[in-house]
Amino acid sequence: MRIIKTTLIITTAALVIGLVDIGSSSASVNDEDSKVILSIDSSPTIADVEYEPVGNWVASWYGPGFHGRLTANGEIYDQMALTAAHKELPFGTYLRVTNLRNGKSVVVKINDRGPYIEGRDIDLSKGAATALGMIHPGVIKVRIEKLKPSEEVLPVYALN
Repeated sequence: MRIIKTTLIITTAALVIGLVDIGSSSASVNDEDSKVILSIDSSPTIADVEYEPVGNWVASWYGPGFHGRLTANGEIYDQMALTAAHKELPFGTYLRVTNLRNGKSVVVKINDRGPYIEGRDIDLSKGAATALGMIHPGVIKVRIEKLKPSEEVLPVYALN
């Protein structure tokens, strides 16, 4: 069971831009080469990730009032998870979101519907907003790219 849980953590974390440490697991992305580097107990594996440009959008964030409630796809909303709401994209779509003011990027998974305020294109979780440095502005312009990961970095789900 430990192997399945470690695999789940690693494959999900592999989609995060930058270095992520979860126990003895880590993942990072080298933007120049579009390679995802996975490691379990210091045994690295490299997988290719392609990014498909989508465009520049207006992003906002949501969190405290929805934490612990069900999202539109049936997951329990965790405001610190790297997730987002979009009106039309399929659930499970992974997007790289880049703050156009500071260059910070994060990868989020679409698991909810929204935003429902005119002029906004995507609602990010508080965790994603924190990673992008957009908590205080609240609404920012972002560059959106759709991830097209190879099979090695697709999330693995384990059922008990």
